Amino acid sequence: MVGFAKKAALVTMTVGMAFAVAACGSNNAASTGNTQNAAQPANSAAPSPSTEPAKPKSNTLTVYAAGPEKMATKIKEGFEAKTGIKVEQFDGTTGKILSRLEAEKSNPVADVVIVASWPSGLALKEQGLTQSYEGAQHADKLYDTWIDQDKHLFGYSASALGITYNTDLVSNPPGDWSDLTKPEWKGMVNIPDPSLSGSALDFISGYLDDQGENGWDLFKALKANDVAMAGANKEALDPVITGAKSVVLAGVDYMAYEAIAKGEHVGITYPSSGTVTNPRPAMIMKDAKNLENAQLFIDYLLSDEAQKIVADSYLLPGRSDIPAHESRTQVSDIKELKYDWVWMTENGPDITTEFLKIFK
Repeated sequence: MVGFAKKAALVTMTVGMAFAVAACGSNNAASTGNTQNAAQPANSAAPSPSTEPAKPKSNTLTVYAAGPEKMATKIKEGFEAKTGIKVEQFDGTTGKILSRLEAEKSNPVADVVIVASWPSGLALKEQGLTQSYEGAQHADKLYDTWIDQDKHLFGYSASALGITYNTDLVSNPPGDWSDLTKPEWKGMVNIPDPSLSGSALDFISGYLDDQGENGWDLFKALKANDVAMAGANKEALDPVITGAKSVVLAGVDYMAYEAIAKGEHVGITYPSSGTVTNPRPAMIMKDAKNLENAQLFIDYLLSDEAQKIVADSYLLPGRSDIPAHESRTQVSDIKELKYDWVWMTENGPDITTEFLKIFK
């Protein structure tokens, strides 16, 4: 087990530190409850009334949230209106949140942390920085692989990785990842940098877990076809929206649906061989100073009200009884690669290093 700071350096590649992440998910586990790829199956027992959190001892709560910022703000405002508890919220990327946690490790501040990568959450748990909340309301309704068996990580939402394309430039979108190695796509494709985008690393490591060592042939062929590594998710998508590029490979799907809703000329497809679906975990920190409020916040994240906010933001709701937005693809219709959280967490740092050697 490497130290907390060392894991941080390998994953996000921020200045001086970043965190080890690896992809997460299961082969259609989200829709079927298949435990083949689940790191830890869910405890589906419904909480009893006696497990409800005690009356809050304070009226404040500190939350670090990895967006999307508009959704995080709506959830914050909804929680404040419902409970009267004031939320001090830091909005940032997963990398920025993990770096902030590292900087504050001698004097922890956050009560609740939400990151956009399941492996990043697992890394925090492995370092003993989170705690269990056995009585979380509606936790039994989460997809089986979107909650860990110890109830430290609550996957209240998720996104999937797809191929996002400019509809003015692309009339026949690629059907699978390998199509983008063909000559007609030369120089027209972006891929997010896995040292800046946890979701991009999730796809790359998930693909390699599914394909084995031969999976590197895809990424070498993509590089040979002038696929460009283009920053984090937004930086990779913006040139496709403007028409400077045609495609984002491993684009975060909710960003594509959001752009479509704004009238941008983009579309998204999920490759026929499968992709990665990444739950976004919310966790109560071990040193939470406002524990009762943190428990109430987890309850709110899993409530009907907050899950509707998730759906309206074009992400996949964590509860299996609540459908995603009607304009986007539902969980059950997204084919997944065969991948394992544990393998990807362990191999993520080496995969990042090897990928950067190829693309830089």
